[in-house]
Amino acid sequence: MDCFGFLNNKKKKTKKKEARGASERAGGAPVAPAAMTSMSSSASRSTASTVSQKGIPELYEEKAHNLRVFEFDELMNATNSFSRMNKIGEGGFGSVYRGHIKGTLDGVDDKRRMVAIKKLNQRSMQGHKQWLAEVQFLAVVEHPNLVKLLGYCAKDGERGIERLLVYEFMPNKSLEDHLFNRAYPVLPWSLRLQIALGVAEGLQYLHEGLEVQVIYRDFKASNVLLDNDFKPKLSDFGLAREGPAEGHTHVTTAVVGTYGYAAPDYVETGHLTAKSDVWSFGVVSFEILTGRRSLDRNRPSHEQKLLDWVRQFPIQSKKFTMIMDPRLRHEYSVQAAREMAKLANACLVKNTRERPSMSQVVERLRRVMRVEVEQQEH
Repeated sequence: MDCFGFLNNKKKKTKKKEARGASERAGGAPVAPAAMTSMSSSASRSTASTVSQKGIPELYEEKAHNLRVFEFDELMNATNSFSRMNKIGEGGFGSVYRGHIKGTLDGVDDKRRMVAIKKLNQRSMQGHKQWLAEVQFLAVVEHPNLVKLLGYCAKDGERGIERLLVYEFMPNKSLEDHLFNRAYPVLPWSLRLQIALGVAEGLQYLHEGLEVQVIYRDFKASNVLLDNDFKPKLSDFGLAREGPAEGHTHVTTAVVGTYGYAAPDYVETGHLTAKSDVWSFGVVSFEILTGRRSLDRNRPSHEQKLLDWVRQFPIQSKKFTMIMDPRLRHEYSVQAAREMAKLANACLVKNTRERPSMSQVVERLRRVMRVEVEQQEH
């Protein structure tokens, strides 16, 4: 399985024995963990690097043994040959299927466990790179508001390469589904606040809770999955990058992401920082408030761009409540809604230095929730 051929030649020799040991502990082919050293050594460290600080590849090698390496046939059987009946999603990477897996997963011996299996589209130009990034980052991170990667599969054959990821199953779909699809029940206001706080804590952990900073780079409602109790979890780490090296302010990289969510400073310069995620959080905050997409071509021209539309209704004016999702039927604290809108605006300041950090966002959201509780008590 020669699926990681773009490693630096110098690293191949020094890492060979170490990689073989790590992959054998994971139950897979000897080359798999060494492959993960390829991701953040280029653009994500383009500004500089420090010898002492561990990067994602080094942290991955320490934790790779926690992932289960699946056989392709096993995942074929789990999904009934990737039946359309088991297909639950699709994106640029490929398709996602539900399936049932037997054996040990995440340290637990399950007779039969429901999982989500993402299968790379073989025609995807960026898919392999994103698959590598997801394996690396999700093997390293661990937080209640980040989706858990259980294992992966990499197979090369005459019919081409197969790349798959196996995640914990999230039964309540995505925040996008519940905000914008009228076939779903309305998300109550209090639950919207809890979801906003949960994903903010997930981003805070990525920015501040690891040995190396991680910039998520693709925060949007469709990447917020909801578990059985509607606890939110960030998914899809294919575009995640390491933050800037010590002494540097940004990472210079190709501009990727989703139009309507990417920070304008990042789009214009290619300079990526944690404040790029903060901007995206501001956009999604307004989606949570309004029940509208950041960009909706089906609306009248003056309402298509959410951020332009909400500016017509100043936060302290009587008109402010006109931005609120009508499906909430006024069952929310106007004061709490105003505080959340103020926070969203703070995240959307053009000057990146003036945007709050995610730890500040978390603290302000907690205050918003206290305001909500106080208003309900009165």
